[in-house]
Amino acid sequence: MTFDEALTRFIRHLATEKLRSAETVRAYRADLEDFRRYLDQLGTGNKVKGVRELDPFHVKGFVAARYGKIKKESVGRKLAAIRTFFKFLVREGEIPGNPAMGIRAPKPARPLPRAMSVDEVDRFFSRNGAMKTRDRAIFELLYSSGLRVGELTSLKVEDVDLGNGWVRVVGKGNKERYVPVGSKACEALHAYLPLRASLELDATGTMSLGRLFLNSRGGPLSSRSVRRILKAYLDAAGIARDVSPHAFRHSFATHMLQGGADLRSIQELLGHSGLSTTQRYTNADLGRLMEVYDQSHPRSGARLKGLRKPENGKR
Repeated sequence: MTFDEALTRFIRHLATEKLRSAETVRAYRADLEDFRRYLDQLGTGNKVKGVRELDPFHVKGFVAARYGKIKKESVGRKLAAIRTFFKFLVREGEIPGNPAMGIRAPKPARPLPRAMSVDEVDRFFSRNGAMKTRDRAIFELLYSSGLRVGELTSLKVEDVDLGNGWVRVVGKGNKERYVPVGSKACEALHAYLPLRASLELDATGTMSLGRLFLNSRGGPLSSRSVRRILKAYLDAAGIARDVSPHAFRHSFATHMLQGGADLRSIQELLGHSGLSTTQRYTNADLGRLMEVYDQSHPRSGARLKGLRKPENGKR
């Protein structure tokens, strides 16, 4: 069976059996015709006469040929169309296996959330003067230390050392790092900890698991709850645009960079592997990072002198 014959049968199948919309059918046809054009442009020795001659190398070649010329999302869509096309041909008995199975589409780049300005951050906190004690501690810590929301909700009480002004974080890949905590966040946490203790004491039938941030029932606070809580405070501060908890992390990095911190220090504070893939974070000079942090973060406070690095990455 030729490619064109197979394509005609597949399109008929989508329209009459699967009852796909005309727009969906057009999209499949366009992507598969693009694949056929690629096959037609192959050299004489690589020409494909029938669909049984197609193999994974043809599909990989097509993906590589389109990579960089169109959006990654578009390459992924075309590959999905090819995979569905071959799946149909396998079911019809026209080919023995699906040549597109196991071939991965390029991972689309996720745009970074837009950072809040320093003025917006100040407005967020100043216009929410009546913010709940726990909630102020949450958002001061998110902005102060650049944590992922999942890292924040996973923190345990024992991970926080307010005396020295740092917090122990276990991030992606179970990697451990120590991050400075600014004076504003330290103040907010100092105010919250007695409240947390009473909440844990009053909880009935709920396990706190030692987590730092608890919900009203004394159980661990979820990432979803943090997002919901944030929305109410954004409205109260008059910040109309969409801001996620992750935007606090991006704002942290942006404002540190604007304040003069070097990229290497910011990378270590965020827990990214990038520039130092072979260097474990716990071997970094925490004292140096604390100094950079104190000089660069808008809400750091000047109280990080003479800090000792935890030995061997432990307190």
